[in-house]
Amino acid sequence: MNPITVLVTVVLGAIAAGLYVLKYFEAAGVAAVLAVFIYFALKMANNWERFVILRAGRLSSVKGPGLFLMIPIIDSVAAVIDERIQTTGFNAEQALTRDTVPVNVDAIVFWHVHDAQSAALNITNYREAIERVAQTSLREMIGSSMLSALLAERKQADEVLRTEIARKTADWGISVNSVEIRDVAIPVALQDAMSRQAQAEREKEARVILGSAEAEIAAKFVEAARTYGSDPAALHLRAMNIIYETTKERGATILMPTSMVDSMSLALPAAFTGQAALQAKPKG
Repeated sequence: MNPITVLVTVVLGAIAAGLYVLKYFEAAGVAAVLAVFIYFALKMANNWERFVILRAGRLSSVKGPGLFLMIPIIDSVAAVIDERIQTTGFNAEQALTRDTVPVNVDAIVFWHVHDAQSAALNITNYREAIERVAQTSLREMIGSSMLSALLAERKQADEVLRTEIARKTADWGISVNSVEIRDVAIPVALQDAMSRQAQAEREKEARVILGSAEAEIAAKFVEAARTYGSDPAALHLRAMNIIYETTKERGATILMPTSMVDSMSLALPAAFTGQAALQAKPKG
């Protein structure tokens, strides 16, 4: 009972009582009958509610929102439909994927009633029915999907579910806004196997990258060897740089053969002298 109907009924009842005390019996009777009529006839629907009214068993109208009148006894409220967005959770336990992997999937569907008349007259309990339809559609989708696709292409699976549920519930006056798969659980043994597989693939990729790096380094070494072979000065400068790099740390002791020092002290000036002679030679 809504507060407006109660207030109007109380006011009319008080008026009827006052008129009766004043001995206006006919007016008091009219006020009393009007109070009873208002009590049973005046209804109020909230902004999100729709009242499906039957008159003598036949559809009369769909009322709401706001105040409206019904004919007592003849009219009856078949259903009060909430047109706000509703959420329904559903799941599929131990459902087999296309590659025969058992999975447990939890999902949620967001929906609302856009046609109160169809929701009230075309199905007995549309809330229970949408849950059953969603669960059945989820199992059908799992059975037609590979496990890898179900795990990787979550948004596509959501859209497939939404389309299928919307198709099945369209005649009930229900619109499906969206479907979201919340969790896909697979057996622990399979999780371990997939983890090992992923680890093996990452190790394989790391080894391939390492091999590529080794090949590039080897090519650079070959190129450097050719440069040093054709230019003794560059080779000795590189040797001196290596010696310098190894002696930068404090407390480091480097043991160097005297033959290496002698070769550097003799070959390096000779190399520079040879280069100078080549540059001074006239071009002919």
